Order: sequence, then C-alpha cells, then structure tokens
Amino acid sequence: MNALTIAAIAASVVILLIIFIYNGLIRNRNQVKNAFSQIDVQLKRRNDLIPNLIETVKGYLKHEQSVLENITKARSAVLAAETVGAKSKASNMLSETLKSLFAVSENYPKLQANQNFLQLQEELTGTESKIAYARQHYNDMVTAYDNSLETFPNNAFAKMFGFKKEELFEAAEAERKNVKVQF
Repeated sequence: MNALTIAAIAASVVILLIIFIYNGLIRNRNQVKNAFSQIDVQLKRRNDLIPNLIETVKGYLKHEQSVLENITKARSAVLAAETVGAKSKASNMLSETLKSLFAVSENYPKLQANQNFLQLQEELTGTESKIAYARQHYNDMVTAYDNSLETFPNNAFAKMFGFKKEELFEAAEAERKNVKVQF
C-alpha cells in the first residue's frame, strides 16, 4: 500500500467517526426535545383543567379570593414561560398554589362533597404525577445528552458544531424536602 492509500483510508475513518459522533449528538438532542414536549403536554393538560376548577370552587371560596388569584397568576406564568428554567419555576409555583387550594378546600364540606370538584382534584393529582414522571424522564435525557457532550471524543466535536448543555427541569423545593411523619 502506498502512502496515498493509507492517507485516504485514515481520512475516511476520521470522516466516518465525525459523522457517527455528530449523528449521535443530534439523536441525543432530539431525545431531550421530545422528553420536554412530554412535560409540555402535561403542563397544557393541567392548565386546561384549571379554569374548570376555578369555576367550580368560585362560589364556595368567596372568602379565599387570594388563593384563586394566585392560581390564575401562576397559570399565566406557566403559559408565558419560554425557557426550561422559567417553565420549571412557574410550574412549581402553580403546583404549590394548587396544593394550598386543596388544603383550604378542606374547610368547606360542601365543596368537598361536590362531585365535579372531586373529579377535577383527582385529575389534577394524576396530572401532577404525570408531570413528575415526565420531569424525571426529561432530566434523565438531559443528563445523558450533557454527558455525551462532555466525554471524549464527543466534547471536541460538540464544541466545533455548537452543541450546548441543556437545563434540568428542577423539582420544587418542597418536593425535595424530607416528609416529616409524626405518630
């Protein structure tokens, strides 16, 4: 074999390696985008349920107007958020305000007996679980993607092609704390 053939084979191997790495990074980035879209689906579902919830509780919670206003503000913040961090923060704020609504609702027996309220509460609780699952899946995908950006030889090509790390969808501070159980 002459030097030209060896150089052509070496160049072909390098080009194939670059293509393989680039396609892997694209695949990982697309998995992150898909995982985030799953969070978005659940956030939209929760946001769609909230107007019905507010209509249901409005008549019962005349003295708790601030709770309803906080839910409306939090919902608007989720709808307006454009980045992962902003959506995460707004979503956590909405989750906390919904928890406060459900806590306040315990003081209203007629509301607790309302079937529409109970159904919406159950659907929202289920949606919160789906959001938590989607968040976990998204964060797993982001971690895998970020790891692929930082490991050799991907890190050299990731910088060259402009790939950047993605942001995790953080859980609310209250969800991270240990639950205190007292008997």
